[in-house]
Amino acid sequence: MSKVLIIGAGGVGRVVAHKCAQASDVFTGITLASRTESKCKAIAAEIGYPVKTARVDADNVPELTELIKREQPGLVINVALPYQDLTIMDACLATGVDYLDTANYEPRDTAKFEYSWQWAYQDRFRDKGLMALLGSGFDPGVTNVFTALAAKHYLDEVQEIDIIDANAGSHGQPFATNFNPEINIREVTAPCRHWEDGRWIETQALSTKRSYGFPEGIGPMNIYRMYHEEMESLVKHIPTIRKAQFWMTFSDNYLKHLEVLQNVGMTRIDEVEYNGQKIVPLQFLKAVLPDPGSLGPLTKGKTCIGVVAKGIKDGKKKQVYIYNICDHEQCYKEVNSQAISYTTGVPAVVGGIMMLTGKWRGEGVFNMEQFDPDPFLAKLAELGLPWQAIEGGEWLEM
Repeated sequence: MSKVLIIGAGGVGRVVAHKCAQASDVFTGITLASRTESKCKAIAAEIGYPVKTARVDADNVPELTELIKREQPGLVINVALPYQDLTIMDACLATGVDYLDTANYEPRDTAKFEYSWQWAYQDRFRDKGLMALLGSGFDPGVTNVFTALAAKHYLDEVQEIDIIDANAGSHGQPFATNFNPEINIREVTAPCRHWEDGRWIETQALSTKRSYGFPEGIGPMNIYRMYHEEMESLVKHIPTIRKAQFWMTFSDNYLKHLEVLQNVGMTRIDEVEYNGQKIVPLQFLKAVLPDPGSLGPLTKGKTCIGVVAKGIKDGKKKQVYIYNICDHEQCYKEVNSQAISYTTGVPAVVGGIMMLTGKWRGEGVFNMEQFDPDPFLAKLAELGLPWQAIEGGEWLEM
């Protein structure tokens, strides 16, 4: 149907390239670009399908524009850093190409997670007849679509949602993050916000803890409330939601190491002077921690990410839990990446398929819950992320 340009050659970029190649009936040409082209070439060598590679600085709009003009894709899939969302959107506007990403923009100097910067592009994309699809990962992404599914098929009115993300896998390292350490730690240490009765309520990061029993043999795990960007778009586009919370599992070991790193200043994102030069402690920490890409062959176990949606059906209270289970080892066997990258990369490819085949179309900037969930979730299961829905059960207060 069209060529695709993938920007970013980390763990998620690897999954996206593999999966685009598997869907060659839609993606008739693939170019993978990164600041370090050798990473792109290494990924391309794994894939039994022609993948072009290129070098590009994703902070540089003229470089991005030149690359897009040269490759002439029908879609740009941005799996670079969240700091680079706006420059890539600018390049797409300059070249008249549709845009897709997996995480909202955030400025480098402030750990602030919101869609305001990208929603501000609405008129520019609409006026050019272009589409930008934001947050087509798993959370955000599939969790938004699960919520839309609950609203379409299971509940007449969605009143509460709890998005629950469990990584029940283990990589055996003393301390490591499953995706970019800088982004991960900024996200985890940011103040928590949740939506309740028409307003955002802020609490200290990771200060609210619950135990949750996960399905399919995973069992009970501790979950901690934190802020995540999909809540912002969900309460905007599904205004019946009175309460929205996001929860994630963390091991005691992870939290202990994180506390020490915070206490000694290693999670700071402001510059400090060291030996006559400016460094950002968190960026230095990223350089000494294990590369998330190296964890693939070490990680065993499963992830479970889903949405508990509560509301009214036929005048009665009802709950539905919609979730996916993903196995780290199976992911690595298929695409040389663990499940964290897999669960982000596959939905990005599915979002691209929805756009290029016309199943999801519009002019402007969109979030995932604004479209029909059915074709997306059918293709998601086909490409390796099947999902389950459990109706009923006790309406638990989280």
